[in-house]
Amino acid sequence: MTTRAPRRDAVENRAGILDAARQTLANHPHASVDVIARSAGLSRRTLYGHFEDRDALIRELIANGAQRFNAIAASVDDADARIALARLASRLWQEAAHVQVAAALALDEAHVADTAEALAPLRRTVAALVRRGQEDGSFRTDLAAPTVGRLIEEMARTVVSRTDAATTGAENLAVRSVLSIAGLSWREADDLLAAHPEIAGREAAE
Repeated sequence: MTTRAPRRDAVENRAGILDAARQTLANHPHASVDVIARSAGLSRRTLYGHFEDRDALIRELIANGAQRFNAIAASVDDADARIALARLASRLWQEAAHVQVAAALALDEAHVADTAEALAPLRRTVAALVRRGQEDGSFRTDLAAPTVGRLIEEMARTVVSRTDAATTGAENLAVRSVLSIAGLSWREADDLLAAHPEIAGREAAE
């Protein structure tokens, strides 16, 4: 039996709903399904034809965002674990800053389980970087690698949820916080970022 591809208008409607949801939630994090549907120029009934409820819509946004975050994680290939972790933090922050409210929703308690599952590849990348840094002496070894990875994750959750992405030095804060949890002193982080100006971090230090 051949499965028919979705009609073009259905695909466009779904994409429009997701775009409208991102934009609407950026201004009104608790916006209702009705508000999102109106923003998309569609009826509530049409929206429910694609998503069974508001949570299903948010889960789709989380899944789409996770794909981008996981792709960023896969793109970082620096041999030095310190540089790799700093670059990963910087690139993830740049991505999250564009969709900060949606990212914060993804990290709230109601959706954290869905987010954790969707971001499994990213979490594995962070854990592998921590282990590599511990093995070569770059990162702290007083805590097990999974614990350090979890602390990095919790810190990122706090920064994304509570830091204004438009604030000068916000990306700097994210990068330096990750390096600090990994075990670098502020001087070591400063030297690392000074040697690699392509990674965010200098504007708040100067």
